[in-house]
Amino acid sequence: MKLAGKLQYIRQLCRRAGVLGAEYYNAPYRAAIARARRDEEDLFMLLVFGETLGIPNPASWYTLELQPLLLDRFHDWHRRMGMERSPLDQFRCC
Repeated sequence: MKLAGKLQYIRQLCRRAGVLGAEYYNAPYRAAIARARRDEEDLFMLLVFGETLGIPNPASWYTLELQPLLLDRFHDWHRRMGMERSPLDQFRCC
């Protein structure tokens, strides 16, 4: 094996070791990070769809254009929030 081949092999081993080390370090915190990300997304969805739910929203002009982008995730969100059916009269997802 030539020197260039050996160096390439060592680089690959170092990359794999780095990935495994990061996984080992992040594993205990993965659930907490996922929970925090889900909570942030729930709050953002409430901000975007709050005006349609009857909650006054001072930023509704800016969040109105985000509603079509988030409609595909709306069903999962309202189920997580404990609402059996869609609270929006104009949008039936269930």
